[in-house]
Amino acid sequence: MLVAAQAASMHNANEVNDAKNRPVTKVINLLKDMQAQLQKDQTEDEEVYEKVACWCTTNDKEKTQAIADAEARITDLTSTIEVKTAQSSRLNTEIKNLAAEIASNEEALAKATSLRQKELAEFNAEEKDLLQSIGALKSAVTVLGKHNSFAQVPSEQLINVAVMIQHQFRIHADLLKSIATPTQRKAVAAFVQSPSDYFDAEPTLVQLQKESYAPQSGAIFGILKQMKETFETNLSSSQKEEMAAQAMYEDVKAAKEAEIAAGNEQKDTKTQELADTDSALAQAKQDLEDTRNSLSADQTFLMNLKETCQMTDQEWEERQKARQEEIVACGEALAILDSDDAHDTFTKTFNFVQLDAYMTVENKDAVKRDQAASLLTNAARKFNNPKLSTLATSVRLDAFTKVIAAIDEMITALTKEKADEIKQKDFCTENLNQNERAQELKARDISELESKIATLTSQLDELTKSIEQLEAEIAEAQTQLKRAGEDRELENQDFQGTITDQRETQKLLKSALDVLAGVFAKKALLQLKQEPAGPPPPSGFKKYEKSSGSGGVMGMLEQIIGEAKQLEADAIKAEADGQKAYESFVKDSNKSITEKTRDITNKSAEKAQAEADKVATEEGKEAAMNEQQQNMNENADLHKSCDFTMKNFDIRQEARDQEVEALRQAKAILSGSMQGAFLQKRQ
Repeated sequence: MLVAAQAASMHNANEVNDAKNRPVTKVINLLKDMQAQLQKDQTEDEEVYEKVACWCTTNDKEKTQAIADAEARITDLTSTIEVKTAQSSRLNTEIKNLAAEIASNEEALAKATSLRQKELAEFNAEEKDLLQSIGALKSAVTVLGKHNSFAQVPSEQLINVAVMIQHQFRIHADLLKSIATPTQRKAVAAFVQSPSDYFDAEPTLVQLQKESYAPQSGAIFGILKQMKETFETNLSSSQKEEMAAQAMYEDVKAAKEAEIAAGNEQKDTKTQELADTDSALAQAKQDLEDTRNSLSADQTFLMNLKETCQMTDQEWEERQKARQEEIVACGEALAILDSDDAHDTFTKTFNFVQLDAYMTVENKDAVKRDQAASLLTNAARKFNNPKLSTLATSVRLDAFTKVIAAIDEMITALTKEKADEIKQKDFCTENLNQNERAQELKARDISELESKIATLTSQLDELTKSIEQLEAEIAEAQTQLKRAGEDRELENQDFQGTITDQRETQKLLKSALDVLAGVFAKKALLQLKQEPAGPPPPSGFKKYEKSSGSGGVMGMLEQIIGEAKQLEADAIKAEADGQKAYESFVKDSNKSITEKTRDITNKSAEKAQAEADKVATEEGKEAAMNEQQQNMNENADLHKSCDFTMKNFDIRQEARDQEVEALRQAKAILSGSMQGAFLQKRQ
């Protein structure tokens, strides 16, 4: 019994060892390993697909938003460029028109000034002549008025009077022509020809008895007085006309100068506005170019991304379908080879000594193995590896006596005070107006500077946001590059492992196939050489023949080796496609990063310029505020020194004129008294 138990134990151990070493068992174990590998590949494909799907969704959303933002910015920039271009053209035309208007006003002012100077020179000459004539006539009237008749006048003085009259009729011919009658002209001519012979010493009694008698000297005396009055009247009219002409000229001058100043101011303002507009236009054009470049890069990236993601989805479906078919096929094959019936059959096949029974069981097993091989072959033809692809910037008169001199000095002083006060009033008016104008201009400058600061601040905010967005996009692209690199490395490691596994599998299967081929070939050879050495064996033995099932097992092993080679080839192709897609993604991402980096560089330079402009504008504003404060201080000082003069000017001028008139009347009285005393002394 002990021996029998040991024998049974050894027999069971031999059966287990035989089962492990059977070719079908190896095929079953290989099918189980393949099924486990398919499940592992399925899990890895799901992880890869989830990563790619997450990458596709995130980048598609970001790039679609970036493209929409870029297209909206391009629309805004295009509109800005059109507005700035039209504004630049309009400003150029307005500046040209202002320059022509300023030149026209300057020419008109120059002509008015030239005409005024000519008129003033003519007036000064005429006034000088009239003053000299009036002085001469006054002297003549005075000389003749001292005597009762011309006969008492010294001949020398009469001759001087005659010469003077002749001279006046010559130089003022046009003026005297209208006031001297022919009779007066004849009397003047006779007097001029012979002044000492012209007058009688005393009229005769007969002459005096004639009612019509009038001394001829009276006629000459009357003519002199008439000439004097006429000249005085004419002088007064000329002076009034000169004053009116001068006032008119001053009005015209002030108006033209105001127009010229306003024109220059508008021209300067528009020139600065033009410079700002042209600068903003150039910047908008640069931004448009940068945005278009960035948009192009993003569109290319998005297009490649969609293509890659679409291909990935398609490949995922195909791989899922193929792998499921493979898993199902493996399962079915395992069900065939690893069933209880199959085990019983295999057991019987390897334990039966009778050749006929061995052949029968092996034939049944071969049919089942052929069915499993067909399922695996059909599944292998539908198998593919995943392919990855991604894609991925605005007069003093000399007095006669001390009293008269004193009066004259007072008159002079009062006249000077009047003139000084007029000058002071004019000075105050002019300076107050200038100060008011200066304050208005400076307030406008401050407002423009504040507006410019606001514009620059807005521009800086926009540039900062654009730069931050571009930097974020670059960082995201770099992160995606890093992830893609890591994924590529993992895929390559998987590829290396797959290649190693497939080649090792092929090696093992080849070894097994070689062993099987050697064994079955040897059995066939021995069978051919065996002959009966004696009598034929007992009945019941059947002729020994090679098992026909060996061809199925070997065929299955050859099929599995072929599939392993196909998997190796597919893995190599998938690795090449994955590397190509990775290189394309890296190239497109680097291009996008380069475009965004260039856009950041341009925007950073623009931001630096805007910051410098803002600092300069703020300094300009501070300087303008200081100048405005100086203007206000000057205005306060002007009011302190000018308000009394301006408020009391008319009253003070009238009072001073009354004082001067009183002094002149006093002087006239004193002068008349002195002349009467002089005449009484001579008599």
